[in-house]
Amino acid sequence: MPMDFKNKKITLMGLGLLGRGVGDAAFFAEAGADLTVTDLKTKGQLESSLESLKKYSNIRFVLGEHRLEDFQNADLVVKAAGVPMDSPFILEAEKNNVPVKMSTEIFAENTSADVVGITGTRGKSTVSYLIYEILKEHHKDSSQTVFLGGNILGVSTISLLKETREKDIAVLELDSWQLQGFGHSHNKKFPENPEGFSPKVSVFTTFMPDHLNYYNGDMQRYFADKANIYRFQNSDNILVVSEQVMGYINRFGPKPKSKIIIARTEDVPDSWNIHIPGDHNRLNIALATATTKALGVPEATIKKAVENFRAAPGRLQLVRQHGGVDIYNDTNSTTQDATIAALKAFGPDKKTILIFGGADKKLETGGLLSMLPEYTKAIVLLPGTGTDSIKESLVSVSKKVPTTFASTMQEAVSVAWGHAQAGDRVIMSPAFASFGLFKNEYDRGDQFNAAVKKL
Repeated sequence: MPMDFKNKKITLMGLGLLGRGVGDAAFFAEAGADLTVTDLKTKGQLESSLESLKKYSNIRFVLGEHRLEDFQNADLVVKAAGVPMDSPFILEAEKNNVPVKMSTEIFAENTSADVVGITGTRGKSTVSYLIYEILKEHHKDSSQTVFLGGNILGVSTISLLKETREKDIAVLELDSWQLQGFGHSHNKKFPENPEGFSPKVSVFTTFMPDHLNYYNGDMQRYFADKANIYRFQNSDNILVVSEQVMGYINRFGPKPKSKIIIARTEDVPDSWNIHIPGDHNRLNIALATATTKALGVPEATIKKAVENFRAAPGRLQLVRQHGGVDIYNDTNSTTQDATIAALKAFGPDKKTILIFGGADKKLETGGLLSMLPEYTKAIVLLPGTGTDSIKESLVSVSKKVPTTFASTMQEAVSVAWGHAQAGDRVIMSPAFASFGLFKNEYDRGDQFNAAVKKL
């Protein structure tokens, strides 16, 4: 039975500027909730989001702070991704027996649609978009609708509750914070599974070091949140994984109860005309193929959708070909493993001008730095605490590869373009977080695209 939000006192923790929080707030307001929206950002910082919500009279805004009272007397607290479960405000809600949820979790538990969930350190976005495009192609002449949500820019997943019907399919990209919510079900006011929630069809792409600043360096804690993608599945459900992830499942557990399908790059036919480069993308295609085959999609349909697919936004996305130079936006590569994958996608031909750098995530970078002399023609560094942490190590690299420290994205693109000749490629693949110079990774990608258009 779907939740009824009418006249419920709901606290929405985190409005933000990416559009999801606005959509969530609009959904609850339209559902008749008595809604409090609280955010540490000020009214001025949130101006564009607030403008979108000014028509709702049943929203109370608490900005520039959080107040304990808003978490003590609510019927439900809906927290944004990234707010830790040990936040004093979340703990205050739990102390007062107030259920704490995330909007994607509420959607997944209440929708009539079948949910396909995708997670992983790398590859989850590309696999999510691939599965979505394949299923759309398969169902284009049927009454079933395929939706894409979860960790998707600008999409309020809970708003899809109004649109999804029985037999529809919801493809959800799920990060570790959203999955943390899936395993954190202590809802005493709205009946539900007392353990937690996992999609009936789940995909776990890769597992690598990331967000270790959030998890205090504990990879097992990070994996435990990711594992909620399959933890609550049963024997009728499906889990699609890579061999690499299967190794971590065997190491950390829990053991899946569902049917396991292991996807391998060699499962993708060589005859397919693939437009997304690299072995990592071949694995992404294999994962999407295995998942959609398990859902009854014929191989011919999968092949057509894969061959029409170019890239997920900000994931080694070819944004312009100019003067014989290919220019790629890979802003979502926020770890060295992701940037290494981008370099390996083209090989050590020394035709890559790499723009990278940013905010520190306390991750290892030695593997990436050791590759730069062999794989790059020139490198341009964006400012940030992560860049500062590798400056000493870059001294030896700069003796072999022209190295420039830029202060803005516009400058970085201009310098990179100055090194490029016909047949080369410019890749912005940061290997670090975006905070500091940019609002977020999407702002970083937008600024890159804007600078590239000016060339």
